[in-house]
Amino acid sequence: MAAKGSDILWQLEGVSFGYTGKPVLDELNMVVEAGCCHGILGPNGSGKTTLLDLLCGLLAPEKGSIVFAGQSLSHWHGRQLARRLALVPQDFTVRFGFSVREVVEMGRHPHLPRFGSLGRADHLLVDEVMEELDIASLGKRSVTQLSGGEKQRVAVARALAQNPEVLVLDEATSNLDIYHSLAILEAIRRRVRSGKLTVVAALHDLNLAGFFCDRLIFLRGGELVYTGSVEEALNAALIHKVYGVEARVRQDDFSGCKQVSYRLSRG
Repeated sequence: MAAKGSDILWQLEGVSFGYTGKPVLDELNMVVEAGCCHGILGPNGSGKTTLLDLLCGLLAPEKGSIVFAGQSLSHWHGRQLARRLALVPQDFTVRFGFSVREVVEMGRHPHLPRFGSLGRADHLLVDEVMEELDIASLGKRSVTQLSGGEKQRVAVARALAQNPEVLVLDEATSNLDIYHSLAILEAIRRRVRSGKLTVVAALHDLNLAGFFCDRLIFLRGGELVYTGSVEEALNAALIHKVYGVEARVRQDDFSGCKQVSYRLSRG
């Protein structure tokens, strides 16, 4: 079913981008609907992170146009966009010795007036997010002293403290153990189900995509191969086309979602 105009968050028309003359994305035409979890998948080098950077306005397309929430993305001011959109990057780095709580509180800054300070409601939101992501006990620790997985949880907490309408994740669970991966994804899903959040996430794991996402966007060689629901997109033929591997897809009774087994194609 085609999305209604009011349901479209991003619209990309003829979007192309490359680095130093090397094309990365070529003539992308697609829409991203509000109110669900979108997974961006594809082999290494297919353009997943570049697409996220374009959606966030960190890069500008060489060709084509990107419209966000009914307005050209190039017309959005940084602070205005930060009130609506939060990004969790693949490599979260803090070079100064801020405490964990100070970093999470940074998520509130786009909502504060110039030279303003956090109020009671801001502190309560930060408390809630830190408890939810199991980092409350780390509040006074320096971020530079944390493990990679702990830093990633802090990055997600900061993004959720921003209370965005849109959350963009670039391999946000890559450094996390199974428990914290599932806990964070469930915290995000709760916000999506409540109608308060739209998510766009670059992922490598097809099974994680089946668990977490509503819709999938497959890229290969910088081109859009397919976009559609998880039910439609997770099939053996499409997985072979994108990744060049044999796959079996089944509905898993234990997880309650589609799961994929795969192997190298046998000649």
